[in-house]
Amino acid sequence: MSDVWRPIKAALLQVHSLVGLVLALLWAVVGLTGATMAFEDEIEASLNSQMMRVEASAARRLTPDELIARLAAAGDFGKISAVTMVGDPSAATRIRFARSESGTRPSSVYVDPYDGHVLGSPRGEDFFATVRKLHRWLLLPGDGNGIGRKITGSAAICLIAMLITGLVLRWPRRARSVKTWLKPNLGLRGRGLHRSLHAVIGTWVLPVYLVMTLTGLWYSFEWYKAGANWLFARPQAAAAAMQSKPPRGGATAESKGETKTETKAEAKPLAFDHVWSAFLQQENNSYGRALMTLPAGAGTAVRVRSWPRDSTLESVRDEFRIDALTGRVISSDRYADKTFGERVLASVLDIHRGAILGWPGKLAFMLAAAIMPLFAVTGLLLYLSRRRHRRLARQPVDHLVPGE
Repeated sequence: MSDVWRPIKAALLQVHSLVGLVLALLWAVVGLTGATMAFEDEIEASLNSQMMRVEASAARRLTPDELIARLAAAGDFGKISAVTMVGDPSAATRIRFARSESGTRPSSVYVDPYDGHVLGSPRGEDFFATVRKLHRWLLLPGDGNGIGRKITGSAAICLIAMLITGLVLRWPRRARSVKTWLKPNLGLRGRGLHRSLHAVIGTWVLPVYLVMTLTGLWYSFEWYKAGANWLFARPQAAAAAMQSKPPRGGATAESKGETKTETKAEAKPLAFDHVWSAFLQQENNSYGRALMTLPAGAGTAVRVRSWPRDSTLESVRDEFRIDALTGRVISSDRYADKTFGERVLASVLDIHRGAILGWPGKLAFMLAAAIMPLFAVTGLLLYLSRRRHRRLARQPVDHLVPGE
């Protein structure tokens, strides 16, 4: 090792060790919660398979407002926030509720689309909602508006630094040897084994962790999202993307420009039927699943997301904003019209969890996230081992007595 490289490596090792010690537990929590959510959709579908299915009938399916009226007659479930309609005649309709004044959100319910009777609340929903909050915001107050969002985002940036420094520190003399890079030496014991596992398995998952962190930052920092939109999207699409969601805790863009309809909307709750009729005209009944979400503020623009039949990706969807009072289509964003860069941006969540590669990708990302605690344990053991060796090296050595 050259004299120039030795102090640089020592400094990188110091940074790598200290940052790892401070954030190891947080990364382990984020990794384990991410692994838990990897197959959330499949797990919930399995747990609620009977509840999600109904007997297909030739009878007319109820409109969203008719379903809501039947639900209100059955009991006080809370304020409606979203309705998911499914094109499959044997699928139940899912209705979600807004947060109560105490900040809690009631469990959603499945209802029969033909007669509106309640089928039940899905099992696993509350569990995964808690895991998601822990993964994104560490269960800290304020959820997405609180400090937890910034902490996880900052930890993601630090993880990128750890990946880079780790790669530099383990760069072998025989860099072209695949075996050196990818095969752990399981014949070692103690510190040698810990170093081999930490370095080699870290090399395995480095590309996955890099993808996870770069896409995870999308959900933590608005400046990062704005920069990605500027880089990958057309100017008009980037502007629309930044205006499509209101500032956290603020009003929607539509609510600021539609004061007349706001006054009317305050008189009574918004309805879905105008929105549903306008949406069906847009999609010509070719949808597989459609999610209608009421605005969080005082606006009247309902967001409608539509996925095609047999779609397994969250990103392959059309999105509309439709006025709930008039049925006027305010904006239309179709997946087929997106450029390659805009499709990449739309796929951030699918890329983040590996779903873009199908179930093998989700499995690989799940396993990579699940072994995050391994690096916390091996990194801590290596740090303690280095401290012990340094302490022993500083101890005076007993010299042999002359003549012995």
